[in-house]
This record gives sequence, C-alpha cells and structure tokens, in this order.
Amino acid sequence: MDDPMEYSRIRAWVGEWGGRVDYVDYVKRNGDLGVLVAFSRILWPRFIEVGKCVLWDRVYEESNFKLWCDSLSGDTRKIEATLNQLRVWQIVDSEDVGDDREAMEFLAVRIMESWKSALRAEFPGRSFDVRILDSEDGPIVTFSADSK
Repeated sequence: MDDPMEYSRIRAWVGEWGGRVDYVDYVKRNGDLGVLVAFSRILWPRFIEVGKCVLWDRVYEESNFKLWCDSLSGDTRKIEATLNQLRVWQIVDSEDVGDDREAMEFLAVRIMESWKSALRAEFPGRSFDVRILDSEDGPIVTFSADSK
C-alpha cells in the first residue's frame, strides 16, 4: 500500500459517497479530534535524555530504566531499542487479514519517517537508527543510537 485510498475501508466509504471525497473527508467524517490530537504526539513524540540514552518520553520510568540498564550492561543502543518501541497493533484495532496488515505496515512506515524527522530536528548532531521490526502480531517501530 502506498496511498490511504488503497485501503479497502476508505475505498468503500469513498465509493458510497461518490463524487470528490477522499481520505481527508474520511477523517473528517470518522475521526475524533481527541484521537487526532493524541495521534499527533505519536507521529511527533517528545524525547528525553537519560544518561547517554535518548528515550521516547512515554516509555521512561526510572525503576524500569534502571532494570534494563543492569540487564543490558549499560549498552545504550540495546537499552534504547528495547524501550523505544511502538507496537502498532496496540494503538489500533485490526483484523489479521492481508488488507489490515498492509495498512498497519503503511502506518508503521509513516510513523518511522516521522520519528526520523523528529529525532533529526531535536538532536541535529546525532544519528539514529529508526526502523520497523516484524513480529507475529504486526510491525513494531523502534529507534536507537546509530552504530556509526
């Protein structure tokens, strides 16, 4: 999938309405301002620095961070990659069918690209490895310091 209009639910809705409606109209008709505001923070997260680690502010909890630091022998990249994860299936309900899996992958790519931009904007002198991991349940977006 390369375009929201390719997703079957949006395509069906547009077909019902006919005329010149598209995915923006779909959001207007089916979206909720609260959901969109919350989603904007997913697309452009806040980051915090803890020690040498850059973390998504949502995932930081001091005692949990310390446990992972100990467990991973203080390896910054591993700590960041472990904590900085967004499991796409946890933010949206979907069916385990091809069309929904494609849509979740599409969403994961958009989130990954947004995170790259957000990290570049906030930490212009640093390099990050922002990537998508495949899992049985769906894509996981994560980031860590680049190994370069």
